[in-house]
Amino acid sequence: TDWVTLVSLLLPAATIAVYKQWIPNTNFETASNWDKGRAPCASDLVHFEKNKVVSVFVRSPHALTDMYLPLNGELVLASGAGFAAFDGSWDPGCDSGATVRFADAEHHAWFDPTLWQAVSPGGELEPSGHIFSVDEERVPCRYDDVIFQPKTSFRVNVDSSRRVIHLRSISLMGQALRSPEAWAGYLRGPSAPLQFHGNGTLQVTGTGCPDKSGCACGNAPDGHRICAALLEASGRQCPALTCQSPLQPLGHCCGVCGATISLDFTPDFDLQKYRDKVVQALLSQPKYAGVRMAISKVHKAQTFLGVIPRSPTPLIQIVLIDDGVGAQTGTAAEQLAADIMEDIAQHGESLGIANGKMEVATGSTFSGQVGSHASSRMAAGMVMGLLFSLLLLGGILFLHRKGKLR
Repeated sequence: TDWVTLVSLLLPAATIAVYKQWIPNTNFETASNWDKGRAPCASDLVHFEKNKVVSVFVRSPHALTDMYLPLNGELVLASGAGFAAFDGSWDPGCDSGATVRFADAEHHAWFDPTLWQAVSPGGELEPSGHIFSVDEERVPCRYDDVIFQPKTSFRVNVDSSRRVIHLRSISLMGQALRSPEAWAGYLRGPSAPLQFHGNGTLQVTGTGCPDKSGCACGNAPDGHRICAALLEASGRQCPALTCQSPLQPLGHCCGVCGATISLDFTPDFDLQKYRDKVVQALLSQPKYAGVRMAISKVHKAQTFLGVIPRSPTPLIQIVLIDDGVGAQTGTAAEQLAADIMEDIAQHGESLGIANGKMEVATGSTFSGQVGSHASSRMAAGMVMGLLFSLLLLGGILFLHRKGKLR
């Protein structure tokens, strides 16, 4: 089955879905899977570590001098693939007779954003254009569709802070598994324990996001794993930024220069429609050619009087960054943010947006701007909080003087 066709069959075309595809594989012919940086040839001795669990897909026939297999693993042979003993005849480019070892696949972690890529419902790679994702959303979210390419083998570590990692569907080995029953059946098969290891459990639900205002990704409990993997891949430090006081978007590992907008929404808000509106009416303008946007629902932690935890508040977060350098860093993103805020001031009610708050960090200065609806509410909230604190303190002193409190 063609994997493009397979992806298109995962869900009805009318449904907005996000597809994320796993990048690494453990195929026999993949050069990077061997310590010599090449696949074994006829005069080589092939060595799989005895105690390393592997699932290896073999696409074609191979002649080999010798091969040591692991105690626990599988070789998945494509049609016509297989192994034969090398007959000693001359093989051009293969006269080394080296020992070629299969690389360790244990370190490929589910929560490593660099090991996933977004694909469109048609199966093509998503163009790296105007839209990007904050780091937590680069890893499959709870309503996403996951794809492991057909004719590939893999091994992935699903260590997680959650007992269960929920997904909408999983496509692997040419199968699209879209229901809990289908997934449970696959887990009972011989390949699943060789492909997935770690303390987390993947669970297919078959259901998409039920809320037109969007759904939070759900990867926050494993945010520390995501950031650790990302920083390890980039040299253990965030990129140096020119702007003062960089912004820290929710779900993102490093600070950014540019602008963020936080939107409070009403039941009428439609995330997909609003994203399309911003892209078509504003982001697609030539002056914003270097600007990229991430927009999604997130949950912001709340506290009472800065101490007592409260239920997280859902909001729509827009992150805007641009390709400006030096003093120009973030200025195009700032202008776009101002245009979005102006549009909200004019049409927010009809869009299902109650109010918006904008923050900006550009090349050499930092300024925070708050939408007019939000600023008055924030000021009122601060005054009320201060009054409550004073009343509470006064009550404690009164009780103390009366001898009722020590």
